[in-house]
Amino acid sequence: MKKCLLLAALMVLQLSYVKAQNLFNAPDTVCIRQPIQLTSNVAASTYYWGFCSGFLFDQPQGNNLGVIPGFDNPGAIEIAREGNKYYGFVANTGNNEILRLDYGISLSNTPVVTSLGTLNNTMPEIPSKLYLTKDVAGNWFMFVCGGTTATNSSLARLDFGGSLSNMPNSVNFGNLGNVLNAPRGIFVLEEAGNYIGYVANNADNRLIKLDFGNNISLTPNVIDLGPVFALTNPSDMVAVKEANDWYVFVTNQGSNSITRLDYGASVADTPVANDLGTMGNRLFGPSSITFARDCGFIHLFVTNAVSSDITMINMPGILGPYTATIFTGVGGMALPTSISRIIREKDNIYTYVTNGFGNTLSQVVFPSCTTATVTSSTLSVPPSYSYSVPGTYNVYFVTNEGQPDMQVQCQQIVALPIPQMTISNDTVICQGDTIELFAQAFGSLSTTWSPNYNIDDTSDFAVKVWPDYTTEYHVVLPYANGCIVDTPVNVTVHKNRADAGPDRIIFDGATTLLGGPFTSYSDTIGLYTYTWFPNEYITDTTIMNPVAAPPNDFVYYLEIRDKYGCYDIDTVVVRVDCNNLNLPNAFAPESRHPETNSFGILNNQIVKLNYFRIFDRWGKEVFSTNDPKIRWNGLVDGEPAAVGVYIWEADGFCFEGQRFKRSGNVTLLR
Repeated sequence: MKKCLLLAALMVLQLSYVKAQNLFNAPDTVCIRQPIQLTSNVAASTYYWGFCSGFLFDQPQGNNLGVIPGFDNPGAIEIAREGNKYYGFVANTGNNEILRLDYGISLSNTPVVTSLGTLNNTMPEIPSKLYLTKDVAGNWFMFVCGGTTATNSSLARLDFGGSLSNMPNSVNFGNLGNVLNAPRGIFVLEEAGNYIGYVANNADNRLIKLDFGNNISLTPNVIDLGPVFALTNPSDMVAVKEANDWYVFVTNQGSNSITRLDYGASVADTPVANDLGTMGNRLFGPSSITFARDCGFIHLFVTNAVSSDITMINMPGILGPYTATIFTGVGGMALPTSISRIIREKDNIYTYVTNGFGNTLSQVVFPSCTTATVTSSTLSVPPSYSYSVPGTYNVYFVTNEGQPDMQVQCQQIVALPIPQMTISNDTVICQGDTIELFAQAFGSLSTTWSPNYNIDDTSDFAVKVWPDYTTEYHVVLPYANGCIVDTPVNVTVHKNRADAGPDRIIFDGATTLLGGPFTSYSDTIGLYTYTWFPNEYITDTTIMNPVAAPPNDFVYYLEIRDKYGCYDIDTVVVRVDCNNLNLPNAFAPESRHPETNSFGILNNQIVKLNYFRIFDRWGKEVFSTNDPKIRWNGLVDGEPAAVGVYIWEADGFCFEGQRFKRSGNVTLLR
């Protein structure tokens, strides 16, 4: 695909651009969602990348800005950029006034309109064309031509000095040499230190040369080149330089056609006229013309006064071939009289059209798109990005913007739809399981899976994977047209963990809370289910932390499952120690709870109790039994025992034949 030079403001009067040659590397063709990494080939102080930049082959968008204050049958418009600000100028045919439009730092703003008046009556009558340029010293000049007959035709020059915000000095040269007769389409160019200009007479088809010499501020000498072949009531003209030769395109109202004037190497020479015809009958009362150079093509834009629309003429080079397209219904045009230069503001391309009917202004925009994951960047190495919708996209790259060594390049990237393919969906597996992934696509050059982690093959269309954790596997499918499909398949690994808790030893008759801290848990109801078994001596078999009170050594199992069927299992061994007696250290006989209103041995595995005796602090026996199930109720001889500390002693045998002989104390509370 061709690389090209795109003028940042698309204006010959901006800067001396350095022709861009391979400023960056980019693919010609990609697939949607394919990552694109552009690389710069130049070192610069500033960079600007537009990945979704306005493209002149796209359908433009239009907006009628409505009635503009000060408009009185506007007949000519000019737009320019100065530094980081944009200015417009409009000439009224109704009152011969000139207006300045201040857009500020963006053409998307509503302009502030200032009337400069008739500049002490120096403005031509019925002004038809404005042309703005700079001299080598950086001073701004505007040329205005107007009139409808030889009697009222004239030419004026406005001197703004170093800024378009200044109030200009103005001089009207009158009808120079009495050769002006409804002049149209003025332009003034600098060539080898000299300034040459031209106008074309709408009334008599004569081409008039203006020779300013080496000072644009002088009154020009006028050379009448006489009637020119193929000019029929010319309405406007625009000059274009291709390589080292000059060409001028002229719109003809009388024949609904375009004439090309070939000057050769010098615009001072007499041109050769070429009739380019009606562009396939796509011109209808052409009233004005402008041009843009964009990505290997030259584009002419012609306003049609009769049909109130724009015809765009595209050509790969000055000599054609020419193809014309009509843009209808753009910007609410009504009897368009003049079109401004084409100006690029970063990624949007603007032009403005004055409407003779209704005193309105139409804005025509070739906007940037919104289908890139990243739209722009100012980094030397821009971020990777992709396009989400198939189409042709324009990448715009400029270095050292606004500086003398500014370079610009654009390139189109075609984003293709993803080819038809059959590919695995995202899936869920349990930890430790294996699953097969597949990607079948007709026409792909190869198949590559990544990462190379727990996968049996990375280059087959079907592979087996067994990840231990959630992994996004990518399959890359390149095609001969440059499209590379990089599609992820997400394998979610569910790691259910059952933690029944550590093995433990409890006293005979005691309880224990089962379950450890590492059991999988979620606030999502129904994600996990818990099951404990066996279901003996346990409070609840369906919760994470039940209470168990086994009478002897016991093994409990915890099984956890999720809604995907993944599960894990764990065990806990509960050993019951009978050798250590299990007694509370206090009780309250008046308590309503049976667990605390009496005192006795809690063990369940005692097979023989020789004695269990309780003494007060003076050594008097207050309770005695050889039945491990009998407990002291806190009475002595039928009367409540005194509050205080009592001594107990016990002797007997456990289930396993182990003898115990223990003593201790208990506090009686009331």
